[in-house]
Amino acid sequence: MTTIAIVGAGEVGSQIARAAIASAYEVVIANSRGPGTLKGLVAELGPAARAAHASEAAAAGDFTILAFPYKTVVDLPVEELAGKIVLDTNNYMIWRDGHIPVIDSGGKTVHELRQEQLPRSKIAKAFTHIQAPSLLRMGRPAGAPDRIALAVSSDHPEAVELVTRLYDQFGFDTVDNSPLSESWRSAPGTPMWNRSVPGQNREELVLNLKRAKPVIMR
Repeated sequence: MTTIAIVGAGEVGSQIARAAIASAYEVVIANSRGPGTLKGLVAELGPAARAAHASEAAAAGDFTILAFPYKTVVDLPVEELAGKIVLDTNNYMIWRDGHIPVIDSGGKTVHELRQEQLPRSKIAKAFTHIQAPSLLRMGRPAGAPDRIALAVSSDHPEAVELVTRLYDQFGFDTVDNSPLSESWRSAPGTPMWNRSVPGQNREELVLNLKRAKPVIMR
């Protein structure tokens, strides 16, 4: 059975854990405060879940999901994640994160910066434009007329393939918006972001990604 490591146990991480377990994955989840603080969540998730420290989770996972904001200085389990696919659910939000000049200037995206933090991992931007509670509520079978699509961006085709499979298992179509340098097209405030509620089908998402225009902060 495939094990997903989830680093970050807030609303995003815990909802992805619920969706993963509903799709027959095992989950190892971690937060910044230690596994002892996750007893209630793990009890709710059931026997397919356990808590661990971040480095232990990263080592145990066949792939990892990062469910916390980007910071310029952060203690990530670099060695444990080497060679693995890592899904980054982060969005760059100035009101929360403060200004990061290289992003504001359009020089790099926040997910390219995450890739630099984990140079031996295979980063994919995923789950960034769906509200966490909607993961279990909005999934639909393949071919359903009201099935919505989610974007993925990566510099690694195998990471895109994994996210596509995971999205499908959770009940969503996929639009490939690669590479990571193009991931700004699905950032907060873009046309597709503004349609993230109630969601958009594959054709609408493709169009809205194309309609995005770079915003340079000065």
